[in-house]
Amino acid sequence: MHTQLHTYMYNMDQYDGENDYMQQEDDWDRDLLLDPAWEKQQRKTFTAWCNSHLRKAGTQIENIEEDFRDGLKLMLLLEVISGERLAKPERGKMRVHKISNVNKALDFIASKGVKLVSIGAEEIVDGNAKMTLGMIWTIILRFAIQDISVEETSAKEGLLLWCQRKTAPYKNVNIQNFHISWKDGLGFCALIHRHRPELIDYGKLRKDDPMTNLNTAFDVAEKYLDIPKMLDAEDIVGTARPDEKAIMTYVSSFYHAFSGAQKAETAANRICKVLAVNQENEQLMEDYEKLASDLLEWIRRTIPWLENRLPENTMQAMQQKLEDFRDYRRLHKPPKVQEKCQLEINFNTLQTKLRLSNRPAFMPSEGKMVSDINNAWGSLEGAEKGYEEWLLNEIRRLERLDHLAEKFRQKAAIHEAWTEGKEEMLQKRDYETASLSDIKALLKKHEAFESDLAAHQDRVEQIAAIAQELNELDYYDSPSVNARCQRICDQWDALGALTQKRSEALQRTEKLLETIDQLYLEFAKRAAPFNNWMEGAMEDLQDTFIVHTIEEIQGLSTAHEQFKATLPEADKERLAILGIHNEIAKIVQTYHVNMAGTNPYTTINPQEINTKWDKVRQLVPQRDQALIEEHARQQNNERLRRQFANQANVIGPWIQNKMEEIGRISIEMHGTLEDQLTHLRQYEKSIVNYKPKIDQLEGDHQLIQEALIFDNKHTNYTMEHIRVGWEQLLTTIARTINEIENQILTRDAKGISQEQLNEFRASFNHFDRDHSGTLGAEEFKACLISLGFDIANDAQGENEFSRIMSIVDPNRMGIVTFQAFIDFMSRETADTDTADQVMASFKVLAGDKNYILADELRRELPPDQADYCIARMAPYCGPDAVPGALDYMSFSTALYGESDL
Repeated sequence: MHTQLHTYMYNMDQYDGENDYMQQEDDWDRDLLLDPAWEKQQRKTFTAWCNSHLRKAGTQIENIEEDFRDGLKLMLLLEVISGERLAKPERGKMRVHKISNVNKALDFIASKGVKLVSIGAEEIVDGNAKMTLGMIWTIILRFAIQDISVEETSAKEGLLLWCQRKTAPYKNVNIQNFHISWKDGLGFCALIHRHRPELIDYGKLRKDDPMTNLNTAFDVAEKYLDIPKMLDAEDIVGTARPDEKAIMTYVSSFYHAFSGAQKAETAANRICKVLAVNQENEQLMEDYEKLASDLLEWIRRTIPWLENRLPENTMQAMQQKLEDFRDYRRLHKPPKVQEKCQLEINFNTLQTKLRLSNRPAFMPSEGKMVSDINNAWGSLEGAEKGYEEWLLNEIRRLERLDHLAEKFRQKAAIHEAWTEGKEEMLQKRDYETASLSDIKALLKKHEAFESDLAAHQDRVEQIAAIAQELNELDYYDSPSVNARCQRICDQWDALGALTQKRSEALQRTEKLLETIDQLYLEFAKRAAPFNNWMEGAMEDLQDTFIVHTIEEIQGLSTAHEQFKATLPEADKERLAILGIHNEIAKIVQTYHVNMAGTNPYTTINPQEINTKWDKVRQLVPQRDQALIEEHARQQNNERLRRQFANQANVIGPWIQNKMEEIGRISIEMHGTLEDQLTHLRQYEKSIVNYKPKIDQLEGDHQLIQEALIFDNKHTNYTMEHIRVGWEQLLTTIARTINEIENQILTRDAKGISQEQLNEFRASFNHFDRDHSGTLGAEEFKACLISLGFDIANDAQGENEFSRIMSIVDPNRMGIVTFQAFIDFMSRETADTDTADQVMASFKVLAGDKNYILADELRRELPPDQADYCIARMAPYCGPDAVPGALDYMSFSTALYGESDL
C-alpha cells in the first residue's frame, strides 16, 4: 500500500513566514523529543491528555504507541476533539486495515492545515514511539494550544498581548511595548491589582507620580509575590527609553508568578478531591458493616418467633396471633426490606466508586457479604410463609361451624325476603283489562320472574345442603334449622304451581288481543294512504294554478279528467276500509273484550273518512269550471304573442341590415366627403321615417305586458332587443355623420386634400381587419410603417412609437379611432401654427418687448379676443417689468398644452 508522508513540525499555512522566533521554538520542541527524560514526560502527559478526551467516548488508552497502532482509537480521538465525523474505519485485524485507518486520521489532520514531515502510517502501525509522540504533539498544537495560546504569536508578542489583556480594564494604562509604556508605573500596579487586588489600593495612584507608582509595585512584588526587585524606579523615570529586555524579563516574572499560583491551587484541589473520595469510600464501608450487622441480628431474633407452632385453644387468641403477624408484615418488616435494598445499593455504589478511582474492591467482614445476607433473608421468608399458612389453617378450623350456621341464616333470610308478596302477585287478574302492549309487557315481566325463580333454585338447594351439613356436624340448633328449611321448601313448591297457572292465562289473552291488533294495523295501513290521497286530492282541487301557454292548460285539463276516472276505484277502497272497522267491533262484542282505548296505530276514524270523501265529490265540478275559464284566457294570450312576433321578426332584421349598410358606407368612401355626408343624411332621414313601426310594436308590447305574458316562442326578438338596436342604429348614423363632418373640418383646417384623406382611410381600413372602426397597437404600428414612418424594432423606434401612442391614445385604452388617426396624420403632414410662431406674433404686437400691455392688446386685437388674453395672461415678473406688464410667453406655451394655462 502507498504510504502517505506528513509533517511533524507544526506550521499553520496562514502563519508561514511571519516570524523566525516561532520557527526556533518549534525546532527546540522537536529536539526535546530526542531526550529520553522528555520522552517519558511526554508519554505520560500525552496519554493523560488523550484519555481526557477518549473518556467522553467511553474508552481510554494504556500504552500510547500500542493502543493507536490499529488507528481505531486514533480516529475516535480526532472525532471527539474536532466534533466532526471521519470516514468509516476498517474493522479488520490485518496490517493493511490498520494502515488504512491511520492514513484516514493523518489525512484528516492534513485537512486542518497541518503539514506532517517524516511521519507515515507505517511508523504508527509499527509502534514507533517518537513518531507517535510527534503526531500527538502536532494534534495538541492544532486542537489545544492554538486555541488557548495568544494567537500563535512569538513569546515576546504573546507576553505583550497577555499584559494588554490583563491591564485593559484600568484607566491611564496603555501597554503598547516593553519600554516607554511602563515608565509611569501604572502598568506594573495594574498587573498586581488584577491578580491580587488586596495588595494595592489602585484608586489612590496618580499618573503624574511615576516614582511612587514604580516603588509601590516593586516593593509589593518583592514582599508578597516573591519577585525580586530587578529594576530601579529612578532608572526608568530618568531614561527616555527604558531597556526593553529588562522590562520584558521583569514582566515575565509576573506572568510566571501568577501562572504558578494557579498551578499550585490546581494541585491542592486535586489532593483535596482525592482525599474526599477516600473519606467518602471509608464512610460507605463503615456504614455497610454496621447496617449488615444490624440486619443479620434482627433476622436471627425473628426466625425463632416465626417457627413457633404451639396452637391456641380459643378463637380470640388465634386472632391475636394473626394480628401480631400482620403488625410484623406492616410495621416491622418493611423498614428491614428498605435496609436490605439500601445495603445492596450502597455496596454496588461503593464498588463502582472504588473501581472508577482505581482503588481495590471492598471485601466485607466474614459472614456479611451480600450473598450471606440474601441467604439469611431467604430463611426468614421461608419461616414467614409457613407461619402464615399455619395461622390461617387454625383460624379456618375454628371458624367452620360458626360460619356454616351464619351462612344458613343469611341465605334463609335473603330467600324469605325475596318470596315476600310473590304469591299475591301471581294470583292477580290484571291481564283481563290490559291492552295488547300491556299484555306483552306482563308476559315479559312474567318471563323475567320465571328466570328469577329458576335462578333462586340454586339458593334453595344451597340452604338444604347447609342444613344437611350442620345435621352431620351435630350443630346444637339443628331442630330450628330443619323446621325453617322445611317451610322454605313447601313455599317454593307453591310458587311453582302459581307461576305455571298465570303463564297460561297471559298467553291465552295475548292471542285474542293480537287478532284485534292485526285488524287495527290493517285498518291503519289502508286508511292512512287513502286519507293522504283524499287530502292531496282536496289540496290539488283547491290549488290555484298559473299557466302561460295553451299546452299547459290542456295538460291540467287532461290530468283532471284522469283524476275523475279514478274516483269509482277509490270509493271501493273506502268501503273496504270501513268493513275492517266493522269486523273489529264484532269481535269485541262476541268475546266481551274490554278495549282500553282507540286504534293505537292511527288517529283516523270512519267518520273522518266519510266527511273528506264528501268534500272531494263537491270540489270536482268547481275545478271543471276553473279550467274552462283559464283555457279561454290562454287562447287570447296566444293571439297577442303571434301579433307581436309578426312585427318583431320584420323590424329586427331591418335594423341589423341598416347597421351593416352604415358600416359599409363609412368604409367604402365613394365620392367626396360632402357627397358621403349628403348620402348619410338622406339615409338618416329614411331611418327616422321608420319610427312609427317601432311605436306600433311598442303598443303591442304594452298589451302583452298587461296580459302578464313573459315568453314568446314565435320570435327571438324582445322589445328590449328592438329598443337597443334602434338606439344603436340612430347613434351609429349620427356618429358616422359626425365623423364625416370632423373629417371635412380637419381637411379644411389642415389643408389636406381629398386624395390624402382617401389614402388615410384606405390604409386604416386595410389594417382594421375586424371592421371594428378602431386599430389595436400592433395594427396601428403596421399602418404607420405602411405610410412611411420610421419606427423600426429598436430602442429608438420603440420610443418614437410610444410617443405617437401617447398622442393618439391619451387615455391608454389600447385602441386608435379613425378620428384620432386623421388628427395625427393632419399634424404630421400639414403646416400648422406652433407655440413659437404665436409667441413671435405677440412679440411683434409688443414692439419687440418681453412683455405686452393691456392697451396694446386692445389696440391690435378684437375686443373679445383681447379680453380673453388679458384674463388668462399672468403678470410679467422679469427684470424689465413695468406696472401692468403681462407675460405673453407662458400664455403662448399654454395655448399648445406645453404647460398649465
